[in-house]
Parts: sequence; structure tokens; C-alpha cells
Amino acid sequence: MNNNATTTSRIDVADVLRGLAVLGIVLLHSLEHFNFYSFPATENVWLKFSNSAIWDSVTFVLAGKAYGIFALLFGFSFFIQDNNQQTRGYDFRMRFMWRLLLLFLWGQLNAAFFTAEVLVLYALVGFVLPLFARCSNRTVLIAAAIMMIQPLEIAELIYALLNPEYTAPAPLDSQYWGPAYKVLAEGSFMETVKMNLWEGQLASLTWAWENARFFQTPALFLLGMWIGRRGLFCYSESNMRFWMATAAISLAAFFPLDGLVPMLRNFIENRAVAGPATLIASSLAKFAFMMFLVSGVVLLYYLSPLKKAMSKIIPYGKMSLTNYITQSIIGSAIFYNWGLHMQLDHTRSLLVGIAIFVAQFLFARWWFKSHAHGPLEYIWKKATWIGKRK
Repeated sequence: MNNNATTTSRIDVADVLRGLAVLGIVLLHSLEHFNFYSFPATENVWLKFSNSAIWDSVTFVLAGKAYGIFALLFGFSFFIQDNNQQTRGYDFRMRFMWRLLLLFLWGQLNAAFFTAEVLVLYALVGFVLPLFARCSNRTVLIAAAIMMIQPLEIAELIYALLNPEYTAPAPLDSQYWGPAYKVLAEGSFMETVKMNLWEGQLASLTWAWENARFFQTPALFLLGMWIGRRGLFCYSESNMRFWMATAAISLAAFFPLDGLVPMLRNFIENRAVAGPATLIASSLAKFAFMMFLVSGVVLLYYLSPLKKAMSKIIPYGKMSLTNYITQSIIGSAIFYNWGLHMQLDHTRSLLVGIAIFVAQFLFARWWFKSHAHGPLEYIWKKATWIGKRK
């Protein structure tokens, strides 16, 4: 394994990125009412404008990108843990697979409250990390690139082009979202939990399968591991040049890819061809913009006067698991029928997301005054190493 990392200690800019990603997730989920799209009508012209501007801007910046940064950092964290254990003469891979099983259980807890959570998906595809952990950097990048370009969608696209009579099947997730929404709108707490743990999980996983996440997520895991190996989140002049180049290339790639998506939808009449072609272009466009955001944050952190201000979100980022799961609990209690069932427009929904973030941010800063790990992070760590002799 080529390991050029300069440190195995915690890297602050990664926690800044993680904190911003979890902030983006709660803002987006609040705007979407935690996947329960129920919004009141409004006749106020200014509120209509505000709602439209907020929805368009937040989804443009965050949809598919905040999740992507979160996934990238999952792979980076694996590298830090694995590298630390290697320096002590311990192979972390088997222990990490046990850790993935624990993450699956965390995902079940989260899924009980939130339809469309991602931790279960992470647990399912996270095995790609120990599988490639001892491969060369070149092999890791090639594997990540193959998964990032969506090989199954490419195969489906080629098949549809060679077989004009082929008709794409109906989306698998459509059969689950209808029953799920009905329970979210009318169900009790226990009915919601029961639905979330079955129909909700099936809806989430089939949606992920049909929207490029089953390949993009492990690709991001591997890319995060590669970034850790190269020590690219540490400061050096060469690393800053790398992130400047990444920002420029990502932005240059984003605009044609993003512009290609509506063109494919509008000009290709064969849905069996347009579907996979659009999905490939869309996933790559989101990846490009996500890398532009990552590059921008790293460069601002190291090269601008904003480092001190950006560092304030570090405690929030260190508590990402706790924050992610408690967001789901709070959000479902606000928007679902079993809770307050609040009917809010986009503007007020965003304010709810900001309020959740502020509450969690203040709690994280208070908590870390006397603790080394977040509440759920501590339990996960202890459970990870259960049975290991010191």
C-alpha cells in the first residue's frame, strides 16, 4: 500500500467539512419535511418568491452534495482508523466489518424516525473499504472511477441503444412511497415506526439503487480513503495546488454536465435511453460540484482569514452521528402526523432547519467541554472494540 499521509491524528479541516455536511443535510431535510413533501398553498407574492428562491438555491447547492461530502469523509475516517491500528501492528479490517454491523443497527434506529436515511446504505456498501484497503493508490482510484461512472447504467444504455424495442421497467421505489406517505400523513407513532422499518427502508434502498447511490457511495468511500492516504487534508503548498486544480477542473466539468441533463431529458424521446444517460450525467455533475465545494472549504480554511471562524463548527462535525440521528428524531416529531404535523412553506421550513442546527451546535460545544466524544460516537467506539484485549 502506498501511504503518503503525514499524520494519523485528527485533522480539523475534515471536521469542518463534516460539520458543514451535516448542517447541509439538516437544512435540506427540513426543507423537504424529512421526505414528507406536504406544503401549504400561499397567495402572498413575496412569500412565493422567497419560497421559490430558497427551494431552488438550497437544492442546487446541497442536494446530492452534502450527502456526498458525508460519504467522502466516511472513507477518510476509515483510513485514519485503519492507519492508526496498522502503526500498532493491528489489522483493523475485521474490526471495521463489525463496526459496519453496528452502523447497520444505528441505521435501523434512524430509519425508525426518518424515511430515507443513509446509514443502512453505508453499512451495506461499506465493505468496499476493507476489500480495497491493502490495494495500491492506483487500484483504488481506478475502482472508484469505474463505480463513479455508473457501469450498470452504461450497460443499460448500451442495451437500450442496441435494442430499440426495449422498454425500461417502472421504478421499483414507486410502489413503496405511496403507502409510506399515507402513514406519515395519518399514522400514529407506532404505525410510522413499523412502516419506516419496512416500506420506508425498501423505498429508500430501491430509490438509492435507481438513483446511482449504490455505486456512487462506495466510489466516494474509496476516494475519501485515497485522500487520507495522500495526506491531502493536511496543509502543504503542493496540497493547496492540488485543491486549486481540483476546484478549477470540477467547476469546468460541472457546467457542461449540468447543462446536459435537461438536454437529454428534452431531446431523447426513448425513455429507456434517456433514463440511464440522464442519471449518469446528473450523478457526475453533482460529484463535480461536490468536489468544488470540498476544494473551496479546504482552501478557505488554510489560505483565508476565515480559519478561526470556520473552526467553530469543529465540535458539531465531531458529533456527526449524534447530530444526524437526532435530526431525524426532531424533524419527524415536527413534520410527521405522529408529532406536531406542522404545515410550513419553504421559507419557514428552512428556519426550522436553522433552529435545529443552532440547538445541536450549542449542545455540541457544551458537550465537548467535558467529553472527548459525542454521546452516540462514544457508544459506537466502545461497541467497536468490545472483546478486544488491551
